[in-house]
Amino acid sequence: MSMRYLFPAAAAASFCGILLFSAQAFSQPPQPPPAVIRPGAVWPDNRGQHIQAHGGGILKYGDTYYWFGEDRGQGLDPAKRYVSCYSSKDLAHWTFRNQVIKLSDPENFGPHWVLERPKVFYNARTKRFVMYMHIDGPAGGRPYGIARVGVATCDIVDGDYRYLRSFRPLGHESRDIGQFVDDDGTAYLIFEDRPFGFRIARLSANYLSVEKQMCLIPAHMEGGALIHYQGLYYVIGSRLSGWAPNPNKYATARRLEGPWSEFRDIAPPETRTYGSQSTMLLKVVGTKKTTVIFMGDIWKPRTQWDSRYLWMPLEIGDGKLWLPEPKPWMLDLATGEVSFP
Repeated sequence: MSMRYLFPAAAAASFCGILLFSAQAFSQPPQPPPAVIRPGAVWPDNRGQHIQAHGGGILKYGDTYYWFGEDRGQGLDPAKRYVSCYSSKDLAHWTFRNQVIKLSDPENFGPHWVLERPKVFYNARTKRFVMYMHIDGPAGGRPYGIARVGVATCDIVDGDYRYLRSFRPLGHESRDIGQFVDDDGTAYLIFEDRPFGFRIARLSANYLSVEKQMCLIPAHMEGGALIHYQGLYYVIGSRLSGWAPNPNKYATARRLEGPWSEFRDIAPPETRTYGSQSTMLLKVVGTKKTTVIFMGDIWKPRTQWDSRYLWMPLEIGDGKLWLPEPKPWMLDLATGEVSFP
């Protein structure tokens, strides 16, 4: 006579649930490792084309990062200036979204007019995206004599931006610009004022103008980038050497108004910042670590379309900042942790 084991209905259901859970657990594919960022290499987008976002800036909107920068690609209309937009969920794989600026000479600056270093802010109050850019051209016998910022806006982050106007912020010359949004959400513009140094200024409530100067740092530097980290402000700047790289330097302060410390090298000076120039500092806050990324451009003036990018996590804290020698690296956006393949 055969034996039969009888299970209560609840126990049978529980047993089946355990089997189903176990099957699902084993069937789920492992999470892919973070993607590798390779400083100085060709950086292909989703189309396989080298990313054209030079002198750029990053805006995080929702759970997506948007990278805006100068499009210096081949075959473009030489009478126009272009800004491209890319999106990413991991800061490594980038999808081309749009040439958000395709601008002819907007204010009759002349055939050699310049549009450089576009930076985009999102204004939560007006629900508009506001782009600042360096607008310039020949004036008074100087190739960069106009020295203004331009402003453009759009209702959609990757839409077609409408150029509004250019002006000298607070009446001062402005060449290279940088963007900074503090931890309290206040937006600032960094701009190089050639006769005096470089300035950090707060934007107006609608972001369409520059409202108040926070400080003038009397150092003749460009490529300004700023971050707030563990109670200190860190600012990076580059010497005035045109396309040629030079030793970038940093200073610190407890308040934007200063006083600021003396400037110190961010890397061995003989490396000339590993051939790059600062454009932005990007802070990624994870569950385990906050990582600050140095974003730099490796300019190639003769083949501008092939200019590269140097992104590296910084060694930062206690008033010290250091750019390690570039090598491939990975970032876990959830935890903020950096690793090396």
